Amino acid sequence: MKVFVLGTGGWGIALAMLLHGNGHEVASWTYLQEECDLLCRERANEKLLPGVKIPAGIEITTDMSGAAKADLIVMAVPSFAVASTAAQLAAIVPAGTVIVNVGKGLDGKNGYCRFSETIDRAMGGNNPVVALTGPTHAEEVARGVPTAIVAASESRAAAELTQAAFMNDIYFRVYTSSDVVGAELGGAFKNIIALGAGISDGLGLGDNSKAAFMTRGLSEIARLGVQLGAKQETFAGLSGVGDLIVTCCSMHSRNRRAGILIGQGKTAEQAMAEVGATVEGYYATEAGYQLAKQQGVSMPITEAMYEVLYQGLPAKDAIRMLLGRPRRGEHEEVWVR
Repeated sequence: MKVFVLGTGGWGIALAMLLHGNGHEVASWTYLQEECDLLCRERANEKLLPGVKIPAGIEITTDMSGAAKADLIVMAVPSFAVASTAAQLAAIVPAGTVIVNVGKGLDGKNGYCRFSETIDRAMGGNNPVVALTGPTHAEEVARGVPTAIVAASESRAAAELTQAAFMNDIYFRVYTSSDVVGAELGGAFKNIIALGAGISDGLGLGDNSKAAFMTRGLSEIARLGVQLGAKQETFAGLSGVGDLIVTCCSMHSRNRRAGILIGQGKTAEQAMAEVGATVEGYYATEAGYQLAKQQGVSMPITEAMYEVLYQGLPAKDAIRMLLGRPRRGEHEEVWVR
């Protein structure tokens, strides 16, 4: 199978290596000639994937035209580039070619829609779109550390094609799902909770605090997801709690690292600059806040995170605000006595 990977960041390279190792013919695209030259010369990205060598069999190019001949296209670009990259693809890729998106976030310029919707719109509805999401840090995937992930799509054939392309019996297991709404929302909004979990760490709070924050955070993500048509059980799976755990607890997570810095007293802007790469949770917080308002869904943790990141509320005050909310039950239920 010919696979064209758009993006040479850590995740793009890790997936290109995985696909190459599975026996596919892989080309990896970047729009930066300087980056292309560096990767071709060094066969490594030491900043993002230290110690990982890119196999010689993976072509690295700035020419997107190769996507026209691919059997499968993988989009591994930052969230801000999804719409523009999809627009470029639309002029090249024939109808029917499956497009796999691995980015996690929402399209803030188009009503906070999901990335699969953005891509589908750009492609004129002619190409099946798959969301590939779950607990998969690029640093570990590139080194062959075992994990599992979900290929979610409205098209069963597209999901199964993606499963066949990515899955192997050594370190990468792929499940399929029809709940693309839940899979994408879980992947996007867990970054909000990861930022907050990092803030908890930066403040010096304990394991109890972070566990409570993660659990209640997932609860409100699921509440919004169900309102938007997702299945409740999706949020208990790999693209929900699985991705949440790895993003909140690992130092590979840019969101957690940025949160730690904010908890230690730095502004959101200072924290993101120090992390030195895209902190998707910052943008997801604004999207989640706006979507919750539109849908009339209560998301107190997301609201508190919005106050911290965008309104300058001190993190300690946000904790007090959350703990001081009115009493309520953990679940909506009817008591019989």
